[in-house]
Amino acid sequence: MVGIVLASHGDLAAGIKQTASMVFGDQPDVVSVSLQPSMGPDDLRAEIEKEVATLSDPEQAVFLVDLWGGTPFNQINGLLDSHPTWVAVTGMNLPMVITAYTLRMNPEATAAEVAAGVLAEARDGVRIKPENLEPAAPAATAAAAPAHPTGSIPEGTVLGDGHIKFVMVRVDTRLLHGQVATTWTKQTNPDRIIVVSDAVAHDELRKTMIQQAAPPGVKAHVIPIQKMIDVSKDPRFGATKAMLLFETPQDLLRCIEGGVDIKEVNLGSMAHSVGKVVVTNAIAMDQADVECLETLASKGIKFDVRKVPADSPENFDNMIKKAKSELAQQA
Repeated sequence: MVGIVLASHGDLAAGIKQTASMVFGDQPDVVSVSLQPSMGPDDLRAEIEKEVATLSDPEQAVFLVDLWGGTPFNQINGLLDSHPTWVAVTGMNLPMVITAYTLRMNPEATAAEVAAGVLAEARDGVRIKPENLEPAAPAATAAAAPAHPTGSIPEGTVLGDGHIKFVMVRVDTRLLHGQVATTWTKQTNPDRIIVVSDAVAHDELRKTMIQQAAPPGVKAHVIPIQKMIDVSKDPRFGATKAMLLFETPQDLLRCIEGGVDIKEVNLGSMAHSVGKVVVTNAIAMDQADVECLETLASKGIKFDVRKVPADSPENFDNMIKKAKSELAQQA
């Protein structure tokens, strides 16, 4: 696995490492190096070499550094010539770190390939609100054909094989948030994120916030359950790769009973509230949830229980047994 070294003035590198763990989960082969006021350049260089030596493959390392020309970069730059497989990228920010974590999940990836992907994401990850402050993009020399049809598509049109593709289906009380917008989106590569919820579809504030939280290059939609059932049967969506997000397993069950062809579901988060018991660090259930999940399982749905791709999946059957036991004690 490609090792990642986060390097900065002060505690920025350690802080980004901690924050990235909240989004992506704890990661192996990631170290941070901080230039403190009491350190000289030689001290920092020794610290860099010491931390790199702890990586499982010290010759495949990507350095994400705060400033080009700063002392951390200069010390790393002085080491690059003797390590031709090392790569340094400056301007370190959280999207870059998350991208590096995602790209190195490919066991064949090299440090150079990870760094190239990080650079592209770093540029796309800088956005501004309100959008009208964004500089106009330079005019293209030739208009490129859109990846997907734009405008109204006549009814009866068949795109692709006529069946919408679900790259991921997730139950998550928080719906679209950092872990979904970064880690899972990069892992599954959808072109649309669809939040399926009657409640949210009729809440203009939540709907707008979800649409604005979409990562660059991916459109977010919020639609009622019946609309999702209709979309799943519409051949005009045959070229669409969608990530579906459900707030509750009950909403998911209604969709499946309406004919949406879902085979596997990621249980990411079910928030605790009165009457629910905590069964994992992210999942809480009441009796209605248990019954709903058992109904889904009886329909052949497979469950992947984890918050982020790096987590080890929880055992679904054991989770249900724990929920039943604790609910019985609570009764």
